[in-house]
Amino acid sequence: MELNKECLYCMEDERRDNLMIEIAKLDVSTVFLFKEQTYTGRCNVVYKDHVKELFDLEQDELAAFMNDVKKVAAAVNKAFEPSKINYGAYGDTLHHLHMHIVPKYENKENWGSTFEMNPGKTYLTDTEYQEMIDKIKEAL
Repeated sequence: MELNKECLYCMEDERRDNLMIEIAKLDVSTVFLFKEQTYTGRCNVVYKDHVKELFDLEQDELAAFMNDVKKVAAAVNKAFEPSKINYGAYGDTLHHLHMHIVPKYENKENWGSTFEMNPGKTYLTDTEYQEMIDKIKEAL
């Protein structure tokens, strides 16, 4: 696995742990629950290696990553029944391939527009996070 010592995903340090909680290892990625839960069930699917772009992956790696994204989106959909799931792959400042899985709910935060990266509004208790993680794991 290629590592980048500046990357919070590669280094698996407190920078990452302050933002998200690991849920499970998948075929070629790891899924995390975002601690900021304005969008109930929001997760992040992080590719196993330090790659910058989707086009940096070989065809089979790309298919495997997108299959992981699909699994997580389906699990979030089953667990929380959002009106729609938004997907985001940005990485302007963090050059490690990852995909945001953002459940959106009609008549709730940012419905009909782009989700906010980190609204900083909704944080849960450890017990509430664990309940969400258990629901997602059950649906995976």
